[in-house]
Parts: sequence; structure tokens; C-alpha cells
Amino acid sequence: MSWENPEYFWLLSILPLFLAYRAWIYYSRKNASLTFSSVMPLKNLPGNYRSFFVWVTPLFYIASFILMVVALARPQTQNTTVERSTEGIDIMISIDISSSMLAEDITPNRLIAAKDVASEFISQRESDRIGINVFARESFTVVPPTLDHNLVQNMLETVDLGMVRDGTAIGMGIASSINRLRDSEAETKIIILLTDGMNNAGEIDPITAGEMAAALDIRVYTMGIGTRGTAPYPVDDPIFGRRYQNVQVNIDEDMLIHIAELTDGEYWRATDLDELIEIYREIDRLEQSEIEEIIYVDYKEEYPKYLFTGLAFLLLAFFNERFFTRSPLFET
Repeated sequence: MSWENPEYFWLLSILPLFLAYRAWIYYSRKNASLTFSSVMPLKNLPGNYRSFFVWVTPLFYIASFILMVVALARPQTQNTTVERSTEGIDIMISIDISSSMLAEDITPNRLIAAKDVASEFISQRESDRIGINVFARESFTVVPPTLDHNLVQNMLETVDLGMVRDGTAIGMGIASSINRLRDSEAETKIIILLTDGMNNAGEIDPITAGEMAAALDIRVYTMGIGTRGTAPYPVDDPIFGRRYQNVQVNIDEDMLIHIAELTDGEYWRATDLDELIEIYREIDRLEQSEIEEIIYVDYKEEYPKYLFTGLAFLLLAFFNERFFTRSPLFET
């Protein structure tokens, strides 16, 4: 409900003056016009039923006045229709699943942290087609770009080490993602590549893959995940159980920066969970889907029902005053 002319509500300030006027009439009538020795016997006389309706008249007038003021304020109901058109982005998230992703410099480990943050990112991109790609020594697509984000989230949960042979084929990870995006008709196509190592496998060189992405107008955002220096890596000993050893963290940052520059993307280094979360937030800010909205608002006038109800109360008050109780409201 909205009001076209709410300024008319100021008229309601007249009501206190009216009530004060009625109170003055009531108390002025207590002053006797004739002097009697005693009026106590008159108080015990049975009243006429019309006397009970004397108070109805002012109530009807008040109700009529309020309803007419509401009608003057022109209440309206709005029926809003929104037409939305969205220009989504096609996104491939390519995740390194080599054994080094078990390192626990990022809690609980790099792989689980990467999956959790990617899952949160996916949930924020409602209008985008998103796919998942993984790579180690080989690379394959877990799910191609789709708007079925429930499917993407479910398939992301299945991502784990051991799905392919161990190694780090960064070039293959990019190439597999390109293969899923090359026929896309989306205006914007991006690859989010996450790795914790250096390219040591695969038939395609990472720089060559980056050049392929640039030729197809696919933007590549690269992420290196892992602390600087050494990181605790779990080793399961059949005799002594799980123990940890510090392993050197080697990320080919120069290569990842070069790929990002080739494709007009960006490179980030995530040394802890907070930085990883912030990187995905930055990508979310950089890659905004275009949403156009056309809003149609239809107004329906609601004042007639208040106006006619107010007139009805006015007529009832008038007939009650003049013909039923015969007690004029404004007499003194």
C-alpha cells in the first residue's frame, strides 16, 4: 500500500478539536437551566432506548471523517513486474590434485581448502555456467560448464587425490578447460587455475596453453597455493602411524604470472586460507555478470472503498441524528 497524497493526513489533527468541542457541550449541560428542590428521583426513571444511540452519532461522524481523509490521501496498491535478462559468464575451475595438495600449511589441507572456497564461490554465481576440471599427470573434466550448480557442487565433493596418476601437468589442465570453453557463445569465458607446484608432466607446455587461451579470448586467472619456504606434509607409516615432514614449496610463479598476462588475467599467491578466500572474492568482483532489469509498476486505486464507506457512515450519522435520536450533534 502506498499513498499518492499523504499530506491530507494532516486533516486528522482536527479530531482533537472536535472531541474537545463535544466535551465542552457535555459539561455545559450539567449546569441546570431550571432549579428543582431535588432531581434524585429522576435518576431512577427507566431510559428510552433512543438515549443509548445518542453516542452513536459522534462515533459515526468520526468514522466518516477518518475514512474520507484516507480516501483523500489516495491509497494505492502496487503490482510490480520485473523482467530480467542476464548475460552470464562461462567459468571452468581447474584444480591441481597432485599428491602435494595434501600439505597442511593451509588447514585442513590444500585440497580440502581449495574445494571449500571454490564451493562458496560457485554458490554466489547464480547466473553463470560453471564447470570443474582436475589435473595431476593427466587432466580430465569432472563436469562441463552448466547452470545446474547442485550437480557442480556434488561433483566437486567427489574430487580427490588418486583420480589420475600423480604429477603436475599445468598445461594439460589449461588445455582441457579450453576444450570445454572454445565453443561457448558466452561473451566472457574464464579459467580459474589453482596449483601448488611446477609443471613436470603433460604433452602441452603451460605457456603454449596460455597462448591458446588468449587466441580464443579466454581469460585465465592463476593461483599459487602454499606457504613460502617449507610446509608440513603427512606421511602414513605402517609402524609408527601418521607423522609429518617438512617439504619445500616450489611454485613456478613466473610461469603463472606470464599465463595470466597473456590472457589479460591476474595471478595471486594464497599462503593461508584467508588469502584464498579473498582471491575468490576478488575474482567475483572482477567478473560481474551483466543483469538488465525492466520494472513495470501498475497502480490500483483503493480510495473508492474508503470514500463510499465514509459516505455511508455520514448518512447513518445524519439519519440517526435527525430522525432517530433527534439529538443534533452541534447544538449547544
